[in-house]
Amino acid sequence: MNQLRLNPLSSRWITVSTDRSQRPGLFLPRQPTPDAEDIDSCPFCPGNEGDTLPALEVYGPSGSWMVRVIPNRYPAFEGDTPFVVENRGPVFTEAPASGIHEVLILSPDHERSFASLPDDQLSLVMAAIRDRVEEHQSTHGLRYSQVIVNHGRQAGASIAHPHGQLLGIPFVPRELTDEQAGFARFAGGCLLCTAATSEERAGYRVLEASDECVTFAPFWSGTPYELIVVPREHGSHLHRAPTSRVVAVGKAVRTALEVLAEHLGDIAYNIVFHSAPYRATGVFHWHVHLFPKLSTRAGFELGTGVLINVISPERAAEDLRDALAKVAMREGTPAA
Repeated sequence: MNQLRLNPLSSRWITVSTDRSQRPGLFLPRQPTPDAEDIDSCPFCPGNEGDTLPALEVYGPSGSWMVRVIPNRYPAFEGDTPFVVENRGPVFTEAPASGIHEVLILSPDHERSFASLPDDQLSLVMAAIRDRVEEHQSTHGLRYSQVIVNHGRQAGASIAHPHGQLLGIPFVPRELTDEQAGFARFAGGCLLCTAATSEERAGYRVLEASDECVTFAPFWSGTPYELIVVPREHGSHLHRAPTSRVVAVGKAVRTALEVLAEHLGDIAYNIVFHSAPYRATGVFHWHVHLFPKLSTRAGFELGTGVLINVISPERAAEDLRDALAKVAMREGTPAA
């Protein structure tokens, strides 16, 4: 039976409609990014550093690099003009798009992805994320940092080389204000602490639970095989979390992506880090969303904002636990 489920983070309804999963051609195959075959001219590969703007941060042994942070050559947010809102007419309101837009190059290896980063590489990536958000926080005029990784053209990646983006912006976006409101509405303490504990107790939707974090398909999943990674230790800000915890969350994200690939193949996806705005004082719990790009939002979703999920989160978690067991068996490690 189809169901409506309320997302307590955003206060939006989603529809779980599993009957629609029987339609042919349900999921989209990943489309390659334009430079997928052209490694020699990739601006993010070693030897082509001169094709990018000078690095802001370099991580790795002397004389080489394992992770680089560079300014985005085509920034969506740039400069330090004060965030002043102006009304140009009855429905025309504007402000300068000031801020910071950086590219996080995850590896010198063009063929790597977040899902295949070795431990030392992953640790540097997560340390770089933490360091750059901390740097953004100290920049006058900025209020929030958004960290994302887009994999595949459908997910918004224009360059195949594994990379993420770090954006420091002068306002708090609606998605975050909605989540802040969700935490404020919840009367039982922390919404995500409660969600993670409840999901572990139920067991239906949990993919993996470690000493540091819990990965589960949220009850309110709006897209097929959507996952969320929640640190066990409550904390509002990613950049204030201990490095060990940030790295542990990165490893959980990597495991989830590896398992998604095991079950679904080479799919496009978005990784979205949500941390509280820098100076926020209300209850918040930083976390990571994983959104596989398996379907397209059609007219109903665009017209109403109500997502239709054709794979229930219970089914998704079961499928992915089976895939996790296969990965663990192949690698000779015990499944969680």
